[in-house]
Amino acid sequence: MTDNLPQVEIWDARTLSHEQALAIGELLVQVWPKPNVTAEDRAQQQLAFGRDYEGTDAQAPRSFVVLENRRVVGHSLIFARTVRTTAGELTIAALARVCSDPNFRGHGLGEAVVRAAFCAVDLGDFPFSYYQTSHKVRPFYEKLGAVLAENPVINSLASGPKTNPFWDEVTMRYPAHGNWPAGTIDLRGPGY
Repeated sequence: MTDNLPQVEIWDARTLSHEQALAIGELLVQVWPKPNVTAEDRAQQQLAFGRDYEGTDAQAPRSFVVLENRRVVGHSLIFARTVRTTAGELTIAALARVCSDPNFRGHGLGEAVVRAAFCAVDLGDFPFSYYQTSHKVRPFYEKLGAVLAENPVINSLASGPKTNPFWDEVTMRYPAHGNWPAGTIDLRGPGY
């Protein structure tokens, strides 16, 4: 099934051009329109991931994109997030902004960009990827080797530190195997 996936490009957030960021931003506002949020606003958010990063090359934030006539039609993003667990600190690949152009759905774009993102875990750059999704999308991620992460989630740095910072109802991790900690996961920052 993975033999016919679309070609994925990796765009390092540290060297992302404004043109590339805007191309991502245009897809994001198409998929998740919000009042008063423009493609330029989304582009600036993308650029901030690279501008604010100070870690290793292996854990650098990056976007995985599928292009069609120079337009971004599929996208996912990973960035390093050090979370606090009952077993200590853990730097995970935060998976975010997974989407595809509605006109290209059903062509394997989502699978292609998520598999590419999960390669950072498979190569050992991160022990896990950790993210939120909906009940409807959960089977898609399970098909790719992810499992439900039933840990309570908090953000100790928020004004309501015991409130779950994720807005979707399902929290998942990849891969299904490994030494995933039990107990509360403190994102130590906002949801993504």
